[in-house]
Amino acid sequence: MTRATDVRRTPLVAALPAVWTFLFSVVLLGPALGWGYVLTYDMVWVPQLDLRADTLGLGSALPRAVPSDAVVAVLDEVVPAVLLQKVVLLGSLLAAGTGAAALVAERSTAARLVAATVAVWNPFVVERLLIGHWPLLVGYAVLPWLVVSLRRGRREDRLPLVLPLLLVLGSLSASAGLATAVATLACGADRDRPRRTLALLALVLAANAPWLVAGLVQSGGGTSDPVGATLFATGDEGLLPAPWAALSLGGIWNAELVPVSRTGWAGVATTVLVVVAAAVALVRVGRGRARVDGLGGLVVCWGVGFGLALVSWAAPDTLGRLAATVPGGGLVRDGSRLLGLTVPLVVVLVAVSVDALLARLPDLAGRVMVGGVLALVPVSLMPDALWGVGGRLAAVAYPASYDEARTAVASAPAGDAVSLPFVSYRAPEWNNGGRRVLDPLGRYLDRPVVVNDELVVSGTRIAGEDPRAARVSEALAAGSPGERAAELHAVGVSVVVVEEIEGYPVPAVSGTTTLDGDLTVVELGPAEPRSASAVRRGAVGAAWAGWLALAAAPFVAAVRRRRSGSSATSGMDRQK
Repeated sequence: MTRATDVRRTPLVAALPAVWTFLFSVVLLGPALGWGYVLTYDMVWVPQLDLRADTLGLGSALPRAVPSDAVVAVLDEVVPAVLLQKVVLLGSLLAAGTGAAALVAERSTAARLVAATVAVWNPFVVERLLIGHWPLLVGYAVLPWLVVSLRRGRREDRLPLVLPLLLVLGSLSASAGLATAVATLACGADRDRPRRTLALLALVLAANAPWLVAGLVQSGGGTSDPVGATLFATGDEGLLPAPWAALSLGGIWNAELVPVSRTGWAGVATTVLVVVAAAVALVRVGRGRARVDGLGGLVVCWGVGFGLALVSWAAPDTLGRLAATVPGGGLVRDGSRLLGLTVPLVVVLVAVSVDALLARLPDLAGRVMVGGVLALVPVSLMPDALWGVGGRLAAVAYPASYDEARTAVASAPAGDAVSLPFVSYRAPEWNNGGRRVLDPLGRYLDRPVVVNDELVVSGTRIAGEDPRAARVSEALAAGSPGERAAELHAVGVSVVVVEEIEGYPVPAVSGTTTLDGDLTVVELGPAEPRSASAVRRGAVGAAWAGWLALAAAPFVAAVRRRRSGSSATSGMDRQK
């Protein structure tokens, strides 16, 4: 292993972090890379996601899957969705690990390997995989590269060419976009250069414009039930109280998703090691024995991520009032969701501590052996993350009845669809033995589907934000099948799709049955489509135009630079 002062590396040594990250990313995902789709909680991928009004943010529900659904809808026309999901999952882990190594590029190879391991094999990544927050993990993977590019931009006194692309990739959901915005401004803003700061702010707004504008013009007002802040607060993990769990990148609110190893002494050991390593590194930095480029920005990111987790644990009512009164305030009620912001500082400080330890060893063989052991410590302290968290991330195939239902619905009269049972999450037996997942029919069918956004957590009801879903709930509560059909038709529903799942009662609805089986399709007759107003369409369209311009900017700039270089070369040739 090389010392921190020696950054001249052979190509093989330079590639070690990428190879290392790839290997243990495959080991972590395991059966998720098999044929089929990983369907767990909010992670719903389907064979063909159509580009519809609701995927663009023009539906009646809050734009939680904007712009991610629209991006997938476009990409799965080029790459089959069954492969695209695996590229996204594996690519996110690979980018996170290699990004962490790039963040500490000046340090020893051992420190870079440890940084890569910490960035991938941690509770935040595992818990967010299990809850299905893949856009958040894409944003998480972007963070270290964002910091690296902004550092380079400061040295070169210009904004990096790759920055717009990183911002777009880092803002595929509202939460991811919020984290990306914090990191961009914390690490890139400069009070001595206000124009640079304003330019960064404009780029951040353009990257987040689709969900931001769609949320602001959403018909439901954009506020959320305050009780959600208490239920989604940063949680304890076994022996670890919530603040200590958050220090070691855990603390998700859903106890079902916490790896068992986190609830015992291994979780305590992880937290102690992180705190001790950070303390040692900060002492060395304070005494001038180590240097961290851009430390101030990393500290701000850590403070925002950990601070929010701490506030959600200590004062959830405050966040609840914010969610109930400020449109979009519900973004911060999941207290541990932005803990990814703490990881860049954590991996940098851990790398400093690793080099401090290795510097005490007299010979290369000892440094190689100890460095290899340190790189495996995160894996040894959370071994149940192996192989798709013990198979919990196994890929599955959709039943043939889903394709049959899509075909039947495609020929149904104009109008929207409703999926029954009318619950937000369901646990069909075909999904990895009853794994809970968001209703897949909302994305599987070829038309907008009204789905229930009301949640029940630990027996407590969290009201939804979609006014149309509330009207559908009222229609389904009518006294007879005929009345239910009439009231559904009145709110623009022309077809109902029913999935028979044990333990989920379904009210009968009158109509013409065009498919009968595991999935039943019932037509109600043509209904008047519900479309967004012209003002809303214009606002959302403008937001998407800005987003597309930002996404295209690096490619346009690269082409112009190449043409400019070619023109300059031709001119020199003519002068000769």
